[in-house]
Amino acid sequence: MTAASLSDRPTTYRLQNGDKAPLAFEVAEYEARLTELRERMEATGVQAALFTSMHSVAYYSGFLYCAFGRPYGLVVTETEAVTISAGIDAGQPWRRSFCDNIIYTDWQRDNFWRAVLQVTGESRVIGYEADHLTLAQRDRLEDFLRPVTTVDLHETVMRQRMHKSEAEIALIRAGAAVADVGGHAIRDAIRPGLREIDIAMAGRDAMEREIAARFTDAEYRDTWVWFQSGLNTDGAHNPVTARQLEVGDILSLNTFPMISGYYTALERTLFVREVDAASLKIWEANVATHEFGMELLKPGASCSEIAHAINGFLAERDLLQYRTFGYGHSFGVLSHYYGREAGLELREDIDTVLEPGMVISMEPMLTLPQGTPGAGGYREHDILIITDTGAENITGYPYGPDFNVVG
Repeated sequence: MTAASLSDRPTTYRLQNGDKAPLAFEVAEYEARLTELRERMEATGVQAALFTSMHSVAYYSGFLYCAFGRPYGLVVTETEAVTISAGIDAGQPWRRSFCDNIIYTDWQRDNFWRAVLQVTGESRVIGYEADHLTLAQRDRLEDFLRPVTTVDLHETVMRQRMHKSEAEIALIRAGAAVADVGGHAIRDAIRPGLREIDIAMAGRDAMEREIAARFTDAEYRDTWVWFQSGLNTDGAHNPVTARQLEVGDILSLNTFPMISGYYTALERTLFVREVDAASLKIWEANVATHEFGMELLKPGASCSEIAHAINGFLAERDLLQYRTFGYGHSFGVLSHYYGREAGLELREDIDTVLEPGMVISMEPMLTLPQGTPGAGGYREHDILIITDTGAENITGYPYGPDFNVVG
């Protein structure tokens, strides 16, 4: 191919291939989110906003991209909302976003930014996500868009995502129910001699079948299980291995259904057939902490106050030294490899006040090192919706020794 013919190739194009697909929410839901976003943009003087994170693009457009080394984005102005996608995806980004879409080609470098420029124009006040855009891409933003100034929007859009609509809460309820299905499938599969991966697959398959039955028009991706045993329970995010289960093992069940980018979770401590006295004591203490923590989740309470109160509860029992991380976090468009509403975590350094419509977990974890009586990682996790008067627990799978000594 000659240089001349290469130069004739387009930098961008549109491909509206097929009909718009049914998304997780009605068009009115996405339009309401954009209306609030534009109010937040106006309050900060932003004329055009570029979102590059998976969670923000999905939240405002419905499209959950697969980057694979390519940049993706959503541009929002006073009148337009346009997803920017790579040619490798063809018409899928248009079908899976409620709004417009521009495809950029890879015939020359930085066509992504040429596509963004088509919507933003030059010399405007540009909003972006400072917690996501790399330094290299920030330089390209400056070079191509030539903004009058830039404004970091990641904090204000995170605050918007913290408050769930009725439609979001309905989806999160469904996700919690799917997580319970996965939990029961795992419990039923546990046997001495089976591998962690064998048990994990049983839970994952059960959840994917349930999601497909409940959400017939969705795309299915990213649902997973972390099922840990013995020493492998010491970390909350330890991956699955081929370790074989043994009688007396401590287990950590973690199911994570993903529905259109929305994450829910179930996490439980279990034991294989029997539990020794030292382990039972720690397990029961963590269950008591879990129940104490759930009672604290109510409107008007701050994340830091809750964390300090639970710290005191554990300190009274000489267990605080075994705590490993914060006590809970928000839910919504997030995942273990993208997204996090970091301003709504139950930690000492976060002062966000709980409000009705927020969704948050309670998940205390105690980890006792190998060689200590009761060694292992103990964690219980429930999802709660903050209401006008308290909190509603939407997790159904039982916790504690009465139900979870199995196999």
